[in-house]
Amino acid sequence: MTDLADQTNPDQTTPDTVTPDKIAHGADLDGRIPPGDPATAWQRRRDEYRLVGPLNRRKFTVAVVGTGLAGAGAAAALAELGYDVHAFTIHDAARRAHSVAAQGGINAARARKVDGDSIRRFVVDTVKGGDFRGREAEAYRLGQESVRVIDHMNAIGAPFAREYGGSLETRSFGGVQVSRTYYTRGQTGQQVQIAGAQALQRQVGLGRATLHTRSEMLDLVVEEGRARGVVTRNLATGAIEAWPAHAVVLATGGYGSVYFHSTLAVNSNASAAWRAHRHGALLAYPSFVQFHPTALPVSSEWQAKTILMSESLRNDGRIWVPAAPGDDRDANSIPDAERDYYLERMYPAFGNLSPRDISSRAATERIRSGHGVGPLKNSVYLDFRDARERLGRDVLKARYGNLFEMYHHATGEDPYEVPMRIAPGAHFTMGGLWSDYDLMTTLPGLFVAGESGWAYHGANRLGANSLLSACVDGWFTIPFALPNYLAPQLGQTLPSADSAPVQEALARVRARVQALLDVGGDQAPATFHRRLGEILYRGCGVSRSREGLEAAIGEVEELRSQFWRDVRVAGSGDRLNQVLEQAGRVADFLELAELMCVDALDRQESCGAHFRTEHQDAGEARRDDEHWAFVSAWGTADAGAGGLSFTRHAEPLEFESVALATRSYR
Repeated sequence: MTDLADQTNPDQTTPDTVTPDKIAHGADLDGRIPPGDPATAWQRRRDEYRLVGPLNRRKFTVAVVGTGLAGAGAAAALAELGYDVHAFTIHDAARRAHSVAAQGGINAARARKVDGDSIRRFVVDTVKGGDFRGREAEAYRLGQESVRVIDHMNAIGAPFAREYGGSLETRSFGGVQVSRTYYTRGQTGQQVQIAGAQALQRQVGLGRATLHTRSEMLDLVVEEGRARGVVTRNLATGAIEAWPAHAVVLATGGYGSVYFHSTLAVNSNASAAWRAHRHGALLAYPSFVQFHPTALPVSSEWQAKTILMSESLRNDGRIWVPAAPGDDRDANSIPDAERDYYLERMYPAFGNLSPRDISSRAATERIRSGHGVGPLKNSVYLDFRDARERLGRDVLKARYGNLFEMYHHATGEDPYEVPMRIAPGAHFTMGGLWSDYDLMTTLPGLFVAGESGWAYHGANRLGANSLLSACVDGWFTIPFALPNYLAPQLGQTLPSADSAPVQEALARVRARVQALLDVGGDQAPATFHRRLGEILYRGCGVSRSREGLEAAIGEVEELRSQFWRDVRVAGSGDRLNQVLEQAGRVADFLELAELMCVDALDRQESCGAHFRTEHQDAGEARRDDEHWAFVSAWGTADAGAGGLSFTRHAEPLEFESVALATRSYR
């Protein structure tokens, strides 16, 4: 692997560099992917896993953090198998996990329509969609298990849309030319999450699982280099408790909320993953962040988040801007000859269903070039005029009624008659804790599932693959892989309440909580979070440059220093204290953000959602497979005076089934 100092950038007189004392290079990583044909890797790996017998499963305790699709699925499946499962959620009920927010659908390569779909086609679309920066073998696992996911979720109560004859209905999403997305109107995440949460609640009712609500994981119990439990803070009482376990499954979602304005819920955070990272679990591709092309634009300074509009709307809506910059006429008064349907013009083969990274980048370019619309000129149009005339209002209502209603409530405008206004918004993180093929991180005993992980999506996630990957991980990968780790531990006892690993973990959490309370500054945590979001959107957003990233790194360092001098956390830690919760999460964001910028500066190529302005061909991403066909997996350490240092490890990527090729959707 070529060192950073040896890599050159032909478009600049000097290569991109990161401060030498800030970055080091570690050993290459082995993803433990079964050798041979990637199409059969998952079946072969399952056949060789060690097993835990039914009578021994109750002797093992597993902590599952997070109750979204991945967490609820893993907890329910493991409890059904007979393991002693403890599930933790920051919410007051398992069903309130953020998986409910997904709208448009869940992919599956069931190939029930005669449109050319297949598992092979699914893999090609996923690998290509991720711009060849994900694992090929894991794309096969995703496609192969997708068939079981739909059948399983349908069986446990997800009310998928159906054809007139009763078979399950599908529609298309960006980045594909087939119809493989199963959906429940615009509520797919909510309905699938309810089904998964009900399955978990069934296990709770049977006494096989214990659910801990309003519990936030703030640290890991680590014994002899292995994850052996979690430490949580009860958000209602402030009680800090340790929960020893033979293994930990982290399924706490992504970190898009680091941008402040994002499509994620306000209380979504990265603290559980970042605490694990600081214990040695490497973080892969931290800068690979997806900006959803159909979020609602920010309309005022007081907004706490943006609102997601499902990508499924792009099946029938056409995206355009006025052809002339600065045209502020009413949208319906602008004739077609004076409209620029720019995705249809630029990418005729895929048009409005172009992948998210390409669509977001094209929208951003149109807005910045003066063609933006709306009061703040920060959006583009998503227009249903032609679909209404072709299909009728009733058909649109049946397909998207709840989405149109949500838009109407948010903006006061009727999308049946007036084009929606949309803009790219921080959304999904392809990066996450690095794990091997068995979903185990570099910290033995710590497994990762769902968006907390990284492997399936590469540099860009295709729409409707997120619900799929969470379900595959939770229901059909963790229950196979975890016993393989547990089997050799039969007979091992867990750390006791007064053991050194438990007491040290509790002490770390109490000290951190007290440190936040003791700062005694003048500014609320939200103030720092908002400022951090502004830095990231500007320096590490839809497009990135060396100059912008170097500036962002310096700004984040200074903001973190200000935070620890001037944040104000009123109250105490032994009771409900939402400001304390927020302060802890923002403190972690301020460290994560620096690593995101370092990773983006280090990776001297454009690929998927990572678009470096120095590495492009006429506006298209220019990938560098000779030097950068590997996963960047980072470690973070303290460097004194509040500074951080980073070590980059690499996992080489190989493609046997889907040949490396220039990514094109024209």
